[in-house]
Order: sequence, then structure tokens, then C-alpha cells
Amino acid sequence: MLILALGGWDYARSSYQSQTGWVQDQPVPFSHKHHVADDGIDCRYCHASVETSENAGLPPTHTCMTCHSQLWTGAGVLEPVRESLASDKPIRWRRVAQLPDYVQFNHSIHIDRGVACVECHGRVDQMPLTWRAKPFQMQFCLECHRDPAPHLRPPDLVTRMEPLGWSEKQKRAYGEQVMRVHRIDPKTLDNCGICHR
Repeated sequence: MLILALGGWDYARSSYQSQTGWVQDQPVPFSHKHHVADDGIDCRYCHASVETSENAGLPPTHTCMTCHSQLWTGAGVLEPVRESLASDKPIRWRRVAQLPDYVQFNHSIHIDRGVACVECHGRVDQMPLTWRAKPFQMQFCLECHRDPAPHLRPPDLVTRMEPLGWSEKQKRAYGEQVMRVHRIDPKTLDNCGICHR
């Protein structure tokens, strides 16, 4: 029984079960590394609704074509993008950061309070192909909800991928100040109804 219990525990925390580190096949092999690190495109350019909506949103084809109507116009790898524009049918991207249907997550409130994209999505600026950087299991969310202070930064720096260069003491002091201003009480953030509706 002990071996079965330990095996079940290992499976529940494994990258196989959480899909952490796994690359999703996409209709176009999109490189965040190229677009974010090399070209300096801000997350909000493609994920335009992240500050105002529950969902970060996936970019419509015309966002891609803003640049690709002039750059790499004949590249075979971009044929699905050109076809999408011509047919007026969206590209069917496969979600990497998928949560179960019973979990309610609001991007805009997290961005507004200063939770950086990198906290949940990892260093996408170093991902030639995007993979799930964090497990997105309940324990992952609860760890932050129970101690949000070190995970907060100024909202104008939420899309910055690099560490801010703050000491742990500075991170905690800034986070605790934000928590006071917004009346964030960790004792209420692990209430089941916050995420499960």
C-alpha cells in the first residue's frame, strides 16, 4: 500500500501529469524567444486583452500580419498565417497554459496588482518553442496566494522577463506595501470560492 501511495504521489507531481516542460505542437512554430527577446515585442502587443479581461487572449491574424505583410512574406512556415488572413478564419493555436474548466482565473486582476507574466509563464523570452513552465496545479497557485508579497512588482514592469535586481527584502517590502494599498489579505486568498466557481 505504501508503495502504491508513494507512486501515486510521484505521478501527481510529475512533469508527465502536469505537462511542465512539454512543447505543444502548433500550426505555426512561433518563437517567443525571437519575438520577445530578439525583437523586443511586449507581451501586451499580442495578448492585447490581458489588462482588461479574464483571458490574455490569443493574437488575431492581422496582428501577426502587421509585421509579416512586410517581413518574411514568402516564408513557407508562415503559410498558415497568410491562409488565415485570406480565408478570414482564425489560426487554431493550441493552449499551453490551459486550466481545468472548473478553475476561474482572471488575468487582469493579477496584472493590475503586479503579478508578472514570468511568475506563471516562465522566461518565454528564452523559449524558441513555448512550453508550460509551471505546473498550474492547485498547490502552485496556493503558494502564491498564501504569500503574495515576493511575487509582486510595479504594474508597468509585469511584462519584463528579467529579474528586477531587488533583494528578497526589497521584494517583500514592495509586495507588502502593495498588499496594504489594495487590502490584499492572504487569509482570504485560499478560500475555495476565489478560484472554484
